[in-house]
Amino acid sequence: MIEQFLKDQQEPKAVEKVYSRLNDLLNSGEEIIYIAVQKKPLVNITPDCVAITNKRIFFFTAANLGLSIKFMDFVWKDVVEVKIKEELLGAVFSIKTLNGAETSVDFLPKIQARKLYQYGQEREQAEREERRQRDLEEKRAASGTIHADLPRFASTQNQPEPIAAPKPLETPKPAEEVKPDELTAKLKKLKMLFDNGLITQEEYNQKKMELLSEL
Repeated sequence: MIEQFLKDQQEPKAVEKVYSRLNDLLNSGEEIIYIAVQKKPLVNITPDCVAITNKRIFFFTAANLGLSIKFMDFVWKDVVEVKIKEELLGAVFSIKTLNGAETSVDFLPKIQARKLYQYGQEREQAEREERRQRDLEEKRAASGTIHADLPRFASTQNQPEPIAAPKPLETPKPAEEVKPDELTAKLKKLKMLFDNGLITQEEYNQKKMELLSEL
């Protein structure tokens, strides 16, 4: 089972111990990708190890004189930087998390440190893109909330006053019939009699005075 993690000259006993511990720690859908083992130049009885999965990165160190093993783990979404520094006697592999904490392991064989770094870079870029997408979605959601409120604001603040419906045109009342002025008619008739010589001047003047006195 551990043969796939021994291709780069990892120390078998250290890999077996880490692999056994990892099987108790893996979550649903989590898979081991690579295990790197420290190789100290003089004494390498209890080497530190680094294991990466598709969801987390683990740092294992020996405890109780090598009788037990303790670990720290970080989910990839919290890792903001992965670094490697190659030295004369191996390489230093380190990570930096969102809260600024740094964790590292030295004296890793260079080929193992490079593979850790390669996968770490892939995960770092993937998580950076996911964070960017989350930020965009949050901005879109916030922008959508603002736009949704604008119509309600406009309806209460800038709504034009309703235009009154035009009043129906009133049908004009028929003009009242105007009665002829009786006095004027009588005067005209009197004048016609005089003009036709039917009455004398005196009769015309007398009758005219009588009509005018009725005013």
